[in-house]
Amino acid sequence: MSAIRQDAWSDEDDLILAEVTLRHIREGSTQLSAFEEVGERIGRTAAACGFRWNSFVRKKYEAAIQIAKAQRQKRSQMKKQSTVASISGSATALLDHEQGTVKTDSFTEDSLSIDAVIRFLRGWKATYQEMARQIKGLERELQETQEQLDMYRRENDKLSKQVNEVETDYRVVNDDYKALIQIMDRARKLAFLAEEDEEARARFKMDANGNLERIE
Repeated sequence: MSAIRQDAWSDEDDLILAEVTLRHIREGSTQLSAFEEVGERIGRTAAACGFRWNSFVRKKYEAAIQIAKAQRQKRSQMKKQSTVASISGSATALLDHEQGTVKTDSFTEDSLSIDAVIRFLRGWKATYQEMARQIKGLERELQETQEQLDMYRRENDKLSKQVNEVETDYRVVNDDYKALIQIMDRARKLAFLAEEDEEARARFKMDANGNLERIE
């Protein structure tokens, strides 16, 4: 039975990461904010949450991500329409007040020109606001991408350092192993030579008459 790593991600951790990240996408927030919130809830770093999201969890929620982005866009459009309607209502009320709330079926050339200018200015303002919103969104995405890139660079530096340490440990162990093999080989050769020398050494015994006799 294999042991479970202490830092292994559970299904519940992945679910929390997906739910929080999708919520931030719907609300127009950054993914980095989502990773920080998840990190606080499950006791991990924002970098670890970001790495888990991009390497594993994101692939399982591609459809949900597209839905969340569509909801964010719809929310933004509704907000913009509400703002434009509010500005339009205020401007209409102001014009009615200036005209003494008197409406007639006939308009002068000057009044038509003023109305055209007002409509043009309103349209230009709405266009400018939309462009400003898009620019702000692009800047936010660029900043988010840069932050993720910096996070990945830090993770890469950390992993590279760990790999270098492992390679150094491996070289040390390998050198020690080679040295041990050489020592054992020399000891084996010395033992073999000692046995041959012992066997080659002449042996004698004394016979009954007290004479030494060589034993072959």
